[in-house]
Amino acid sequence: MIPKAKELKLISIYLYICELYNDKLKHSCQRHSNNANPEFTDQEILTIYLFAMSHEQKFKITHIYNYAKDYMLSWFPKLPSYIAFNTRLNRLSVALQQISESLLTNFQPSDCKFDQSLLDSLPIITCSGKRSGKVAREIIDKGFCATKNMYYFGLKLHALGFRRPNRLPFPEELVLSAASENDLNIYKMAWSTIENRKFFGDKIYIDHDYFLNIEEKYNSQMLTPVKGIKGQPDCIKMRDKAANDLYSSAVSAIRQPIESLFNWLIEKTDIQRASKVRSTKGLLVHVFGRIAAAYIFLIFNS
Repeated sequence: MIPKAKELKLISIYLYICELYNDKLKHSCQRHSNNANPEFTDQEILTIYLFAMSHEQKFKITHIYNYAKDYMLSWFPKLPSYIAFNTRLNRLSVALQQISESLLTNFQPSDCKFDQSLLDSLPIITCSGKRSGKVAREIIDKGFCATKNMYYFGLKLHALGFRRPNRLPFPEELVLSAASENDLNIYKMAWSTIENRKFFGDKIYIDHDYFLNIEEKYNSQMLTPVKGIKGQPDCIKMRDKAANDLYSSAVSAIRQPIESLFNWLIEKTDIQRASKVRSTKGLLVHVFGRIAAAYIFLIFNS
């Protein structure tokens, strides 16, 4: 049996999923077959997956399924076999992406500073760079993680988050790319036309000429720590050192919460480790399912 307090959370999540399904998700889950209305519904699969991950810290599909079988049969008596559950879950990657987008769009906190954004990326690792990545090769490749000082196969999760002083930033948008994609390129493709915004990023976003044009055209600025100029005389470096260090520390302090956001995602959902994934759809379920679970936990416990 599930404790009463968690039963109420389960009901809330199920009702939210059903409402979202009827409004939006059904269009990505439609079946054109004789099994268009299965006894065990997509809403139930999504509810079990998100509840077990967000409130019971069950990260593997086998653990989620066994938890449902042991403790949730009174709620979901038509629970299918593990193979059927896993197969149908992998077909719901688009639905999980839409759930994530809905949570981030509809539950923005009121204390967000909508004119200030933090940027960073998180590696999603399918295997180390010493091996040959063979899963989801159409969307992954080999990249380098400077934080871990390692090569890896996988994806990058890029976050653009509204600044919230003394709190974790709230994502405005999340973008997936192959591991080798440069963070600055993602900014140029996805967010370069945002107007009247101050962006806070790390040194990888430095491109003075490009951002001068952005400031003139869209009244937006990119603020990063100061990067040393190769070949600059030592006398000039020493002259500017105090001011540059102070400026860099201020920018780093403002953008540090985006790193804490990723650490929170890892702690709540183990999103960074995707070594058990065996297909492209499974990898997308892994990423978007964990994002949705993390924000369901945050929102439905607030």
